[in-house]
Amino acid sequence: MSKYLLREYYELCEGGVCQDFLTEGEKRMVNEQGAVFLTGVIQAADQKNGNGRIYPKLILEREVENYKKIINENRALGELDHPDDSVVNLRNVSHMITDCWWEGNQVMGKLKALDTPSGNILKSLAQSGVSLGISSRGMGSVQEANGNTIVEDDFQLICFDIVSEPSTTNAYLNLSENRQREIQDEIWTKADRINRALNNILM
Repeated sequence: MSKYLLREYYELCEGGVCQDFLTEGEKRMVNEQGAVFLTGVIQAADQKNGNGRIYPKLILEREVENYKKIINENRALGELDHPDDSVVNLRNVSHMITDCWWEGNQVMGKLKALDTPSGNILKSLAQSGVSLGISSRGMGSVQEANGNTIVEDDFQLICFDIVSEPSTTNAYLNLSENRQREIQDEIWTKADRINRALNNILM
């Protein structure tokens, strides 16, 4: 059975709300350097996804463990938008996955936007409140069983890309709660000043 490119899309942060998974060091990077971190669901096992495929947990556990080695080597890069390629193009890299872990059958992930052209676009989108999704990219084959499309044992996870059209509903990727509140406070303060000035003129 031949292998081909498998791409799965997820809208990170269920219900549009992300828990604050940042460490104290990462929070300092956000406050002092303007770093942007995004967190949320990046893959799921033993359930049919938006593309109609099921990833057995044993296979996904193996690939996540392999991917963690890449994370530890600071090589877990991803692109903005989703290329039809099995190679990560460094010219288009926008972010680096800094951590991933299991919560039940869901793989959670944390990524940092990089100071690259695509990374700066990602930062701007996130800080503007755009709902972003994440998509896994991997190589493998599938088989049909009992009306389901099952990913085979030859699956190899390549990377996670940022996309605009995820397939899993109600799980958007957002800024950490702390940074989200800071930006909302900044926007509210500016809008409040404008509204007050307009009210004073009209009165």
